[in-house]
Amino acid sequence: MNQVDYLRISLIDRCNFRCQYCMPEGVELDYILKQQLLTDEELLTLVREVFIPVGFTRFRLTGGEPLLRPRVAELVSAIASLSQTQDLSMTTNGFLLASMAQSLYNAGLRRINISLDSLDPDVFDQIIGNRGRSRWQDVWNGIQAAYNVGFNPLKLNVVVIPGVNDHEVLDLAALTIDKQWHVRFIEFMPIGNARLFGDRGWVPSAELRQSIRARWGLTEAQVYGSGPADVFQIPGAKGTLGFISQMSECFCDRCNRMRLSADGWLRPCLLNETGQIDLKTALRAGVSTAELREQVKQLLTIKPEVNFKQRDSGTAGAYTRTMSQIGG
Repeated sequence: MNQVDYLRISLIDRCNFRCQYCMPEGVELDYILKQQLLTDEELLTLVREVFIPVGFTRFRLTGGEPLLRPRVAELVSAIASLSQTQDLSMTTNGFLLASMAQSLYNAGLRRINISLDSLDPDVFDQIIGNRGRSRWQDVWNGIQAAYNVGFNPLKLNVVVIPGVNDHEVLDLAALTIDKQWHVRFIEFMPIGNARLFGDRGWVPSAELRQSIRARWGLTEAQVYGSGPADVFQIPGAKGTLGFISQMSECFCDRCNRMRLSADGWLRPCLLNETGQIDLKTALRAGVSTAELREQVKQLLTIKPEVNFKQRDSGTAGAYTRTMSQIGG
């Protein structure tokens, strides 16, 4: 079991997209009220006085869409400036990134993951649930802005959905040939999208690697980061290809992370909430950060026993909640 030193922090559960795999149509979303969100001060108190003292040194800011969080650059700066912060990254859909990339970089953010599930604007808009003006170009502009500013590594996340975008795998993989971009193919997961998932299932990473290998060949590679991807490279390419195979190749024994939701729940696993802690309520009730540290330490001791494919009966409902509600 790896040392658990990586915390994914959800800044907000709202998003300006409604992706099929995250917030599918027909699912009613019960958004967190503003006063229920962790404030900047509360979040920084938890990072400084609870998480860092128990060994967390790597942080990723997520959502929902984290760029919707007010004063997000200031929050980035506050976490990045902590001497114990060894790594700070962000996952975004990229829609607002073109105008914010420079300020985020100036604030101390150096690594960024951007969702890009299709190179076809029509397919892209279908996936994100958009019925108005296409948003593909805005995201593409955000990717270019992040690249030009100097984010490295710059990772592009692709959730592969059978019958929707799986035919684009080779085109997406080709993005890594001429630019130092790192494309990561992610197996489609049944999170709040049981009807869609039940119809189509997922494409195993092994099949994707096989098709890419048949076209160009593949060699093992490395890229900086804290995630569970198996990394490869097209021979001679500037970037890399990552495969996150949570459905076909369970990697729970390599997991080094916990998740903090936007409303302050600390959870040991994406789909298993055994032992979860409501840190926000405790903090607002006056519980000392010393006591909260002890609670987090206790959760860390049971982390090796938590497996998202072996959820206890109390957490089966995680499959009915959306990714944005979980804080993935």
